[in-house]
Amino acid sequence: MRRSPTLVIVLLLLASCTSVPPLVPAAPASLPPPARIPAPTSSPMPSPTPAPAPLSADWRDWPLTPGNWDYRQDARGSIALFGRAGADAELTLRCDLARRMLYLSRRGAGEPAAAMTIVVRTTEAQRTLAGQPTGGAYVAVALAPNDAVVDAMGFSRGRFLVESPSLPTLVVPAWAEILRVAEDCR
Repeated sequence: MRRSPTLVIVLLLLASCTSVPPLVPAAPASLPPPARIPAPTSSPMPSPTPAPAPLSADWRDWPLTPGNWDYRQDARGSIALFGRAGADAELTLRCDLARRMLYLSRRGAGEPAAAMTIVVRTTEAQRTLAGQPTGGAYVAVALAPNDAVVDAMGFSRGRFLVESPSLPTLVVPAWAEILRVAEDCR
């Protein structure tokens, strides 16, 4: 039998079309596929914390100390407490009805607090007061209910300062609670 040249060429071409064996042998069906190794990722560098903006020369532009005033009444009289909710008050103004005195108290640096000066600065006045420890973490100043510094705190334009050595300055909002406690004692 004679083969045609065309048939021979076709058979040769078909014979040359064999598949290439895989480079990696296939895993047996009983083994789980190999675990994939995650591609390495680069973690971004943390951005530096920006430095707080410098305080202006005018303290009336300084940001308020975080917190709110809270007014309460009890058996001794009334009290206005300033600070963050759920934390000890940073500043209090108490009316002691039995003595007809106001007590301005600032939380001190340690337990128990030591005697220190308390400077109250308002838009109309600045006063340095001698604070005495209360037996706890506070330093207190006794004030007459009609003391001008109390009215100056209540009527200060938006805020007033309470400064003490070695403690952060408190920039306190001038809210109605201050004058309400003072009126309770007058």
